[in-house]
Amino acid sequence: MRIGIIGAGNIGATLAGKLVALGHDVVMANSRGPESLMAIAAETGATAAPVSRAADKADIVIIAIPQKAVLDLPRDLFAATAKDCIVIDTGNYYPEWRDGRIEAIENGMVESRWVSQQIGRPVIKIFNSILANSLANEGCQPGAPGRIALPVAGDDAQAKAIVIALVDKLGFDGIDAGCLDESWRQQPGTASYCTDLGSDDLREALKRADRSQAPALRDRGFQQMLQLPKGFSPPILVETLRALFR
Repeated sequence: MRIGIIGAGNIGATLAGKLVALGHDVVMANSRGPESLMAIAAETGATAAPVSRAADKADIVIIAIPQKAVLDLPRDLFAATAKDCIVIDTGNYYPEWRDGRIEAIENGMVESRWVSQQIGRPVIKIFNSILANSLANEGCQPGAPGRIALPVAGDDAQAKAIVIALVDKLGFDGIDAGCLDESWRQQPGTASYCTDLGSDDLREALKRADRSQAPALRDRGFQQMLQLPKGFSPPILVETLRALFR
């Protein structure tokens, strides 16, 4: 497939390398322009492009940028993109740390529903609930012990099926997490967020998620992360987040 990735942070760059390795034609873009992406493009095999061209002829577009940066995307980003192009949102809302206050989300709209409204396209929520280190290094064959599962939420069943198949090729179990308005169950502050659970445990975590507690747990988890020793390993962060829900 032709896959456009907007955002060259840890998740975007990791996905670029893994998707190219699977044989996909990957185009990367960011707000600083293609010149800033030359090193990542050389390392991953992706092609650097302006944001305005990231969705051209794409089968899938992955938005991997901070929540607040969605407002800066070109209004006509998808003007020439096929209607059946799948748009993936990997983002998370961190109001105190990074994004500032977004009133619609604070008033109850799920994060990816807000993203969908801003870009004028339906989205699939995936890759927001895994650390880049786990995404890069923990993929394995189907049925392998400890295979990590990832929630996939969205309103289009066919699009979700395509994404779940792609997740499987990347080395993870894709779990249908319901419609987009249920994607709050995989947002920061829930037990499915960056805890590297297997399929059965992930389904249980999604089921018992408590929306009323999620914002406070999100902020508590971030504060605990700040207290970790400098240079801590990613597995320590996974264990720290798991401990919030024991």
